[in-house]
Amino acid sequence: MTIHLYGIPNCDTVKKARNWLEAKGRDYTFHDYKKEGADAGKVAGWIDAAGVDTVLNRRGTTFRKLPDEDKADIDPAKAVSLLVQHPSMIKRPIVEHDGDTGGGLLVGFKPEEWEAAF
Repeated sequence: MTIHLYGIPNCDTVKKARNWLEAKGRDYTFHDYKKEGADAGKVAGWIDAAGVDTVLNRRGTTFRKLPDEDKADIDPAKAVSLLVQHPSMIKRPIVEHDGDTGGGLLVGFKPEEWEAAF
């Protein structure tokens, strides 16, 4: 199984997710938004699969600091643009995985969902 985990290393939820994977003996590739940025194609794919409201973190300080016009009328195209400019607004972590039984996308860290996926 291939696991790609996307996030920011100092995020507490990303730390929990990484610890969970390591405790389960799962190898993964980590993509650090701070160093590597966010790819528009990937972000668009996540939004297509999970929806804007799942991928966009509206509760974080980065989103709350945006001008009101940026926060209004967010459709998928606008969300991709905002998330590429401000990857810290992507809900964390995001995991893409594949294996013998197919693949999937996990947004956020919920151990029960991760148990079912892995």
